[in-house]
Amino acid sequence: MKSIVFAAVLSLVAGSALADSCKVDAANKKLAGAAKDSFMKKCETDAKASCDKSAAEKKLAGAAKDSFTKKCVSDAVGS
Repeated sequence: MKSIVFAAVLSLVAGSALADSCKVDAANKKLAGAAKDSFMKKCETDAKASCDKSAAEKKLAGAAKDSFTKKCVSDAVGS
């Protein structure tokens, strides 16, 4: 059980360290206007799906799930 928890934490830390936020990616791609809006919307949608999956893997529910998902999406989007 400890090894599963350790692996999950390690993958989250490694994933967050390697992945840039949506805002950084948009800036690096020099997106503006409608292209930036579209990119940000898709990026946020993808982040929400990923964060929901992580919350389910952690067996979070209720307020804990909502709080985790909100922070996770916020970190991924870069707001």
